[in-house]
Amino acid sequence: MIGKQIRLERIIDRNSRKSVIIPMDHGVTIGPVPGLIDMKKTVNAIAEGGANAIVMHKGLVANGHRGSGKDVGLIIHLSASTKLAPDPNAKMLVCSVDEAIRLGADAVSIHVNIGADDEKDMLKDLGHIAREAYNWGIPLLAMMYTRGKKIKNEFDISVVKHAARVGAELGADIVKVSYTGSPETFTEVVDGCFVPVVIAGGEKMETDEDILTMVRGSLDAGGAGVSIGRNAFQHHSPERIVRSISRMVHENYSVKEALKVLKDRK
Repeated sequence: MIGKQIRLERIIDRNSRKSVIIPMDHGVTIGPVPGLIDMKKTVNAIAEGGANAIVMHKGLVANGHRGSGKDVGLIIHLSASTKLAPDPNAKMLVCSVDEAIRLGADAVSIHVNIGADDEKDMLKDLGHIAREAYNWGIPLLAMMYTRGKKIKNEFDISVVKHAARVGAELGADIVKVSYTGSPETFTEVVDGCFVPVVIAGGEKMETDEDILTMVRGSLDAGGAGVSIGRNAFQHHSPERIVRSISRMVHENYSVKEALKVLKDRK
């Protein structure tokens, strides 16, 4: 599908075949947290750092994308829930594929919590969105998390690789999962998934080295890049941390080399 390939190259580097995606859909889930107040400023910093794409909800497009500065790929998130809900793990569709296309999306994304009480509804939504995305020729990023009563450890290799495989088998073009903690274990996730796998950033980390070590480990395991939110947009310098991560993803920088880029204020 030519249209999908063209759009994929707006969110995946055509040379490295990897991607640096910065999700900024958190405002719906947890509110207007630091880093998501002045959206134009944050998006411009992320773009200048070399991100391939950002993820945001439909209402932010006019207020935080392509206003000025360097361009960046746009992924519109189609599902949502809030931390105030009786069950925050139950994601609902809040946007359609055709609506996202009218807003200028290069791709769409959906969040599925494998193991949640409403897993069946989220899987149904994933199947529906995958079909619509295929019909429109637009790439689909599936954020596949492992959360529920049967999930004792959401980073356990057995559940993470299962979640990644579900996303791929139900039609995602890119799958996002949690990092399992080591290149050795994450290799199993990548090997068991036949579409590109990117890692989530998770909670705000203690140090820059922690972030970059996680990124390096996922790449060494064969990962296709990152989808890191809070550890990017809440960083004291979003532009520099994204630039450091981008050098790792696209130019194979080591942690030491990336830390040097991070400290360079030029």
